[in-house]
Amino acid sequence: MPKSARNFFTPEQLDEIKQAILNAELDTSGEIRVHVENNCPGDVLDRAAKVFKVLKMSETQLRNGVLIYLAIQNRKFAIIGDSGINEVVGKDYWERIKSRMLDYFREEKFTEGLSEAILETGHKLKQYFPYTKGDVNELPDDVSFGDES
Repeated sequence: MPKSARNFFTPEQLDEIKQAILNAELDTSGEIRVHVENNCPGDVLDRAAKVFKVLKMSETQLRNGVLIYLAIQNRKFAIIGDSGINEVVGKDYWERIKSRMLDYFREEKFTEGLSEAILETGHKLKQYFPYTKGDVNELPDDVSFGDES
C-alpha cells in the first residue's frame, strides 16, 4: 500500500522542510507554504490554486505568497505564486524551479528537491520583497496536508 500524504515524509524530513522555509523567509516579507495531499482531482494547477485560496495565501499584505503543492499518489506537483511575486518573476521562473525539483524527484530525493526550491524561492522573494522592520510572519511554516482520501 502506498504511503499517505501525512506519512510520506519522516518527522526529520518535515523538520528539514520547515527549516528551509524558516531560512528562506528570514530576509523577506514573502511567505512560502508546502502542501501535500494524496490525490489531485483534475488539473494540478487548478487544484493548487484552490489550496492556495483555502490556505488564505492571497491574504498577505504584499501578495507575495508562494505555494508548493504535491499530490503524491498522482505524482503531480505545482508552484503557485500570488500576484505580487508573479508580477516580477514571470511564469518561466516557476517552470525552471519545477524542472530542478523534478530532477531530484526522479531520484526520489523529495526533501532535497523541496528544500532547494524553497531556498531558491526565498532568494527571489528577498530580491523583490526584502525584510523590513516590523515584518511579521503572516502564514504558518509547517507543511500542511490535504484529505486522507
